[in-house]
Amino acid sequence: MARADYLPAPLTRYPRLTAIGAGLLAATGFPPLALWPIALLAVGIFAATIHAAPTARSAFVRGWLFGVAHFTLANNWIATAFTYQAEMPQFLGWLAVPLLSLYLAVYPALAALAAWWIIRRAGHANTSFLPFVAALSGTWIVTEWLRSWVFTGYAWDPLGLILLGGFERPGLAAVLPVIGTYALSGLVLLLGGGLWALVAERRWVAGVVTAALIVAGMFLPAGAMREGTLPFTLVQPDLRQPELDDPTRFEDQFQRITRLTLPMISADDRAGARSRRLVMWPESGVPDYLRDGYPQRYYDRATAAGDPAFARRRIGRVIGSESLLLTGSVDLEIEDGRAVGARNVVTALDGEGAIRASYAKAHLVPYGEYLALRWLLEPLGASRLVAGSIDFWPGPGPQTLDLGEYGQAGIQICYEIVFSGQVTDPDTRPDYIFNPSNDGWFGSWGPPQHLAQARMRAIEEGLPVLRSTTTGISAVIDARGVVRDHIGMHRAARMDGIVPPAHAPTLFSRLGNVLPLAWAILLIGLSILASRRWHR
Repeated sequence: MARADYLPAPLTRYPRLTAIGAGLLAATGFPPLALWPIALLAVGIFAATIHAAPTARSAFVRGWLFGVAHFTLANNWIATAFTYQAEMPQFLGWLAVPLLSLYLAVYPALAALAAWWIIRRAGHANTSFLPFVAALSGTWIVTEWLRSWVFTGYAWDPLGLILLGGFERPGLAAVLPVIGTYALSGLVLLLGGGLWALVAERRWVAGVVTAALIVAGMFLPAGAMREGTLPFTLVQPDLRQPELDDPTRFEDQFQRITRLTLPMISADDRAGARSRRLVMWPESGVPDYLRDGYPQRYYDRATAAGDPAFARRRIGRVIGSESLLLTGSVDLEIEDGRAVGARNVVTALDGEGAIRASYAKAHLVPYGEYLALRWLLEPLGASRLVAGSIDFWPGPGPQTLDLGEYGQAGIQICYEIVFSGQVTDPDTRPDYIFNPSNDGWFGSWGPPQHLAQARMRAIEEGLPVLRSTTTGISAVIDARGVVRDHIGMHRAARMDGIVPPAHAPTLFSRLGNVLPLAWAILLIGLSILASRRWHR
């Protein structure tokens, strides 16, 4: 079958518009829409559009246009973040999204160009569509992995997220432990391209059977549920973004989170206040500076209590003497009596008000928590989206906190959870991952996408993930990727239960992103062999 035959005549006539439309439709596969059948169809159209490209330049341009449309729709929540700061005009948010997409689209463009070049070099101008799809799947894996770390990385919304099932089941993302997230994105291209080929070649029976198998995979049950032993209380205080940095609201915020945290004691169980439990508060959960040693003016200006020792003690009284709290907070870096930097941290605080451990966020949000190229952009009027004039400093990377009877805790603060293969300490495997977040400035699309990516980490690492957010979506995710309990957006509530157990270490947890890159090499190699065999 000729290259152009895989596209109907109207789509062939306007290939650039076809690429844009396919990019928009592919983004509907992400939460909150989760229209994965439409997304798979769009991915197949995208592959056929690149397959039909007459030149390397046209393949690159079509891939880039697909990416611009795809990332603009998927990342529309970023524009909402600009409405919660006063330093820059809010309309810049609607410019920031497409401008970011112009850069992110380079990765689909490179995948398209590389696949087009590989097949042309290996085979023939009219190489069959399926070998080309295999090549495109492999090059997409590589470029999506590159997107996760080049220029500090932006791993949000990998294409494989389309294959994640509903809250009660993992869908086809159940294969994550043996392929990893970026290879799951390659699987999206294989499935979408394969389905499109069957439709284009009018192999209706094979097409229906393949579609039925995909549907069955998306709705397979998750398997047996297991129970752990560590009790927890997870709090979502419904702190809206406009009030988080208002000092006049700090005490009210503390009282609100306190009411949701106090041990539940029945008339027949006065010992409840002394029961062991792990308590979890979100990022931005504590307005107080909890560490000693800062100049007093910092405690006076930015905290509810004004005294770190008092702040720690009263938190200890709230959680109870036998409990341990994990909470988001801020530490300062002081030089010559002034703050020169800050760290976004999770602090482990016991019932006596003592700091047991802490973790500093390593993967900071560019232009959110620090202003990249400050020397150039600050004179032009740019600023961070997070309040404050000093930049956050990064921590050393994934760490496992030994919390004794409260287990080995892996910590990933907010945005960090989206980076596949970068969420656990390779030397000390945790029992669970705590993912506190402030999703209050992510609009209506950001929080469900963020939750979905946390579920992906749970599946591929074989670890439960517990998310406490300021205003939703908080969740308890087990190692199968099943959401056992959650609190929706804009609700103040708590969840009590038992931390789900970890699974045995997965193949991905042992090999990391070597695994999806190996799948990429295999797919590209098979595409070359198939292409040459096809034209002997």
